[in-house]
Amino acid sequence: MMDFGGINPAILIASLMVASVPIMLAALGELVVEKSGVLNLGVEGMMIMGAICGFITAVKTGNPYLGFLGGAAGGAALSLIFAFLTQSLLANQVATGLALTMFGLGLSSLMGQGYNGIKPPLTGVVPFGPLRDIPGIGRMLFSHDWMVYFSIGVVAATWYVLKYTRTGLIIRAVGESHDAAHALGYKVNRIRLMCILFGGAMAGLGGAYISLIRVPQWTDGITAGAGWIALAIVVFASWKPLRVLIGAYLFGGITVLQLNLQAAGSAIPVEYLSMSPYLITILVLVIMSSGKGRTALNAPAALGQNFHASR
Repeated sequence: MMDFGGINPAILIASLMVASVPIMLAALGELVVEKSGVLNLGVEGMMIMGAICGFITAVKTGNPYLGFLGGAAGGAALSLIFAFLTQSLLANQVATGLALTMFGLGLSSLMGQGYNGIKPPLTGVVPFGPLRDIPGIGRMLFSHDWMVYFSIGVVAATWYVLKYTRTGLIIRAVGESHDAAHALGYKVNRIRLMCILFGGAMAGLGGAYISLIRVPQWTDGITAGAGWIALAIVVFASWKPLRVLIGAYLFGGITVLQLNLQAAGSAIPVEYLSMSPYLITILVLVIMSSGKGRTALNAPAALGQNFHASR
């Protein structure tokens, strides 16, 4: 493929597919949580806990696949704290989520002492054989690790479950009106707990992907705001899984493009390029929230409201 201004489009697209995986997984988990009527702002904290738990597991066992399981478990464990505080003790969801992020950042820094500079075991690419040798397309689509394809599969599965299954209908019912769902006999807190655990596991997987494949190393604050971008994508996607895929690729593309422009010696100052993904996140949130309630109409009606059966 031809280069444009020193940037190869095939490599750019392949890179954005990799860059989008952590925010796609975290955003998808948060989407399910919000569909059940719970607002968890602790995505960044759960992601970085997934990053350190996955990294430690992979280094200790020598197995990157066990590392991803460890990352999912780390994120889910932190989400359990959020679930206990908000579903059992009826704590404010926004304040609890923010506290969870700060707790995750601090705890991951403590756990990561002594792991700086260590390389995790290598995660190989999926063996597609001759498909990898197709000019252009092979580099773009068939030269990735299994998590790239897994993330796309999870998007499709989540879309199907939420749209066409009884489980999805119940989750959406709880998110729209927990009182009506409770009156029909559904265990609102139990359903929300399962969704919170799923969201934590997905955020943990996204974090583990950063420390095991994307960066592959451990440094404090390795997620660098990816959790906040994931939260923005849920709003950007209007709580629709397939739009999460588009949003994640869009933000992944912006992140990769700014790195490629830096490497190509662009005249734009490095600081402007580095802040571009976060600036666009803010702009998207402002645009979506100002659109005369269009997004608000798509938001689950009971989002952020605590439920207690005796009320």
